[in-house]
Amino acid sequence: MRHAFLIRITCLLFVLNSYSQSKRLSDTAEISVLTIAPGTSLNDAFGHSAYRIKDKRYGVDLVYNYGIYDFNTPNFYTKFAQGKLNYLIGRNYFEDFYNSYVYQNRTIKEQTLHLSQTEKQQMFDYLESNYKPENRAYLYDFFYDNCATKIKEVLVKNVDSPIVFNNPEDFKPQTFRTLIQNQLDANSWGSVGIDIALGSVIDQPATPEEYMFLPKYIHAFFNEANLNNGDSLVINDQVIFKQREIKYSKQILFSPFTIFSVLGILIIGITYFDYKNQRRTKLLDILLFSITGGIGILILLLWFATDHEATAQNYNLLWAFALNLFVIKQVINKSPKQWFIKYLKFLIIMLCLLCFHWLVGIQVFAIALLPLFIALAVRYVYLVWYYDGAL
Repeated sequence: MRHAFLIRITCLLFVLNSYSQSKRLSDTAEISVLTIAPGTSLNDAFGHSAYRIKDKRYGVDLVYNYGIYDFNTPNFYTKFAQGKLNYLIGRNYFEDFYNSYVYQNRTIKEQTLHLSQTEKQQMFDYLESNYKPENRAYLYDFFYDNCATKIKEVLVKNVDSPIVFNNPEDFKPQTFRTLIQNQLDANSWGSVGIDIALGSVIDQPATPEEYMFLPKYIHAFFNEANLNNGDSLVINDQVIFKQREIKYSKQILFSPFTIFSVLGILIIGITYFDYKNQRRTKLLDILLFSITGGIGILILLLWFATDHEATAQNYNLLWAFALNLFVIKQVINKSPKQWFIKYLKFLIIMLCLLCFHWLVGIQVFAIALLPLFIALAVRYVYLVWYYDGAL
């Protein structure tokens, strides 16, 4: 009898301990999606998404958000460049999370979800399980596995019936590149850098649900979503902090288009004086072939030496041709080999192909680079003319 009593007490303690660890929510608990407006830096330009679990009865008010990274990760920058960096789920008190974005002056919207008590508990348990040290990390992907896509993924996994995501009223088909660039100033270095680094794979149209890699579309599609019984997914949508008005001044002087226009004019100007004086400014050609070749090698590394899917099939190689770096000896020589003239003609054809790719929509290039493209074409044509006359 004594032995049986001890067994019962042990079992009871085990059950009570398991119950306390499960963190049950009360029937007044709410789960909402927080959407943070874009910030001023490139890293914040696309906004942020998070889940809020609020239970006044038990004093719970937590925020779970995906997309945190640890700078102390070994080989952090190498892994980031290779697309092999693990991101983490974060858990914060709502007050701290809220104050952080208020300090950054970024609008915060909250959508309360229409979920059953069972679904709320399932989502809470799922997020708590994700937050465990052994489960926190995941391999980040900008388009398919980020802070916004995780919001939809967690919801779909933990509701008991299918959710219908209807298109918002102002929906119109767009490519991934357009969706990205809509968040940026086209005449900014971040915009130009993205257009150089990412390939033609992002110039394909995104499906409606693929729009939800951006937090703004998580908010838009969730507002239009319906549960299987026809009820709306969102029962309340409110702005809990509105961005204070700030006057921004654009830095036109050092903008990409201005800089590349000046460079283009400089290249064409030097080429004109070279033509007038029947000469060749060797330093200019060394710089052009070194810079375009170096950028070309970087593009090839992003394409073939990383796990980033978005950097594949990058036709910026048509102007930033990697072999340019390896023919500099011919550029330095006063009398290059005959094949080098054919190589220059090949570079001109490549620039023509770039125009074709751009016109038919195979890949969209940074408009700020247009003055550079024109200048490169003028310089290559001049070099062909110059060497043809010299040989």
